[in-house]
Amino acid sequence: MIRKSCEADIEAVLLVWLAASEQAHHFVPAAFWREQLDSMKHVYLPSSRNYVYIKDSKIIGFYALLDDTLAAIFVLPEKQGQGIGKQLIADAKSRCHSLQLAVYKRNLASVEFYKKQGFEIAGEELEELTGQQQLIMRWQNTIGV
Repeated sequence: MIRKSCEADIEAVLLVWLAASEQAHHFVPAAFWREQLDSMKHVYLPSSRNYVYIKDSKIIGFYALLDDTLAAIFVLPEKQGQGIGKQLIADAKSRCHSLQLAVYKRNLASVEFYKKQGFEIAGEELEELTGQQQLIMRWQNTIGV
């Protein structure tokens, strides 16, 4: 089940974010992600519309929207490959006419995942906090247009 996140969800969302970030972004030191927890909790998540995926009363994935930007989408590493990410993307698409996101270029599995979900590479830029190149990817709803 996917529902809008509430304040009581924040700690579980942060645990998902940290575990998935460390696993997906192994090319960035794990300490970097732990240092970002406070900013995620007090800046990034409060400024976004957040939606959580719940299974057996536990949050195992989430996504965050900032206008038409998919600012975050994460699933617990042990729950990946079960279609949860696809469901989260589909839910985000149902709320927006278009979406864009940034993904680390070295995160090949995620780049391919987004391509399979209809996103196209629109550009590339340097992410200054990590020094990593990231791809800008976009999706546009073309049904009924």
